[in-house]
Amino acid sequence: MLTILQRQKLGHTDFAHKSAFSAQTSSGRMRKQNLKNDGMSDRIDAMSEIDQKLDPPLMRPQASLRTSKSDRTRAAILNAALEFIWVHPFRDLTVNKLMASTGLSRSAFYQYFRDLHDLMESLLDLLKGEVYVVTDPWFEGVGDPVARLNESLAGLVDVCFRLGPILRAASDASTTDATFERAWVQFIEQFDDAITARIEADQAQGLIPELDARFMALTLNRLDVYTLLRAFGQEPRSKPETVHETLARVWISTLYGNNWLESGSSDLVRI
Repeated sequence: MLTILQRQKLGHTDFAHKSAFSAQTSSGRMRKQNLKNDGMSDRIDAMSEIDQKLDPPLMRPQASLRTSKSDRTRAAILNAALEFIWVHPFRDLTVNKLMASTGLSRSAFYQYFRDLHDLMESLLDLLKGEVYVVTDPWFEGVGDPVARLNESLAGLVDVCFRLGPILRAASDASTTDATFERAWVQFIEQFDDAITARIEADQAQGLIPELDARFMALTLNRLDVYTLLRAFGQEPRSKPETVHETLARVWISTLYGNNWLESGSSDLVRI
């Protein structure tokens, strides 16, 4: 029952079956975009430019999918956006600046995205997909819950170390667009729900003491968001080892007790 609940809350099943793009070094999910019919000539122009001006993408179509020029163009635009927000705040991003860095025409952008907030939603989906994968051990794993939690936090820190600017840009973008604000809030609240369910399930097995599961989930989740955004949202980034150690200390001691802090594992058993 918990597995079904967690997958429903996190959209994990959709991610597993509908993933269209991945990061180069790990699996991830990005929302599929329908091409807009903005004129055949613009589409032909965008496709003809791609062979001459596209570098190997950091985000690329999965090997299992047929790689099209459309996929590669969209990946190139997303790569350029990710590179931009490593150095600049989201408020400085414009379509002209973005497309100039790709060498593609401005009109090519609108073949794939309605506007910059729509593009940011795709980048947020990339982050979601990676976070879903690395946090799965604690949400759905059996055995030692402390070890599973420690593993998930290590994975979360690694993902945000690589993609941290997406967190910062998404937080900034949510203040200027109502539609994207809903996407950002939903992203956070999905994890509120999943953490609540996991705490309640572990409480039912006597692994976590009596406490308000919902309020604790809200507190821990927002601690993560703020900490990871500050640590990895821009250069210079904090040391990932320090961030992982800090988050693990807070989560483990709060949920499972201080006895397991040094080892990062326990003799507790989740079934």
